[in-house]
Amino acid sequence: MSLDERPGRVAFVTGAARGVGAATVREMVRRGYHVTAVDACGSGPASSGVRYSLASPAELTAVAATDPDRILPVVCDVREPEQLRDAVEQTLSRFGRLDAAVAAAGIIAGGQPQWETTESDVRAMLEVNAMGVWNTAAATVPVMLAGPDPAGCRFVAVASAAGERGLFHLAGYAASKHAVIGIVRGLSADLVGTGMSAVAVSPGATRTEMLTATAALYDDIDDPAELAAHQGLRRVLEPEEIAATIVFCCSAEGAVLNGSVVRAEGGFGT
Repeated sequence: MSLDERPGRVAFVTGAARGVGAATVREMVRRGYHVTAVDACGSGPASSGVRYSLASPAELTAVAATDPDRILPVVCDVREPEQLRDAVEQTLSRFGRLDAAVAAAGIIAGGQPQWETTESDVRAMLEVNAMGVWNTAAATVPVMLAGPDPAGCRFVAVASAAGERGLFHLAGYAASKHAVIGIVRGLSADLVGTGMSAVAVSPGATRTEMLTATAALYDDIDDPAELAAHQGLRRVLEPEEIAATIVFCCSAEGAVLNGSVVRAEGGFGT
């Protein structure tokens, strides 16, 4: 029996109100997990470069409503360590343990060359995309290591194809996602001997609000699907496909991926 199929497994997912985060919550519930679904629900950083609406409380409620017995919705800003610690305490109070954490919260801003990108945009992406992962790990990893099955526990962070490349007019976003990969690699080194694993999953162009927002940064792109033209599959990836990859990383078999970057890009650059 795969570890993710054992009864009683509990996961903690940030950025859970929509997109890859919401798909991950649904897939984990389908695999038998109980899940704390965390999202800031619109209380994101003040930045003029974030030109799209962030997830709403109604969207988080809708995700939880798909299985209210198994999903605990918590409004929580990943920039705030105390809020994350409180969300973890709510998880333990409701479900009694924690076995997997998925840091999927993220934002995107850009559309200018590096030297014209505002400090507020760069700071906003570093605070959410990078420090959000750092804070999520700091709040969840000690709890998992102190739990009943530390060797079976998993930490997964959602990076990006931009985490290992430079993308046109997205220098700040690329910097924040490079940082995500560095955090995961450092964490995996610190986990040596525990049996717990840390992995980064790097999606390519995926059908989310963020993909639409990315396309809107470029004057010559009318259809977000055009951003998938550089992927070997020649199509936009679906959130459910990325979620399935993330959930595999949380499984017993996923232990071998410790310290890895799983490139769920559909063949980026081919």
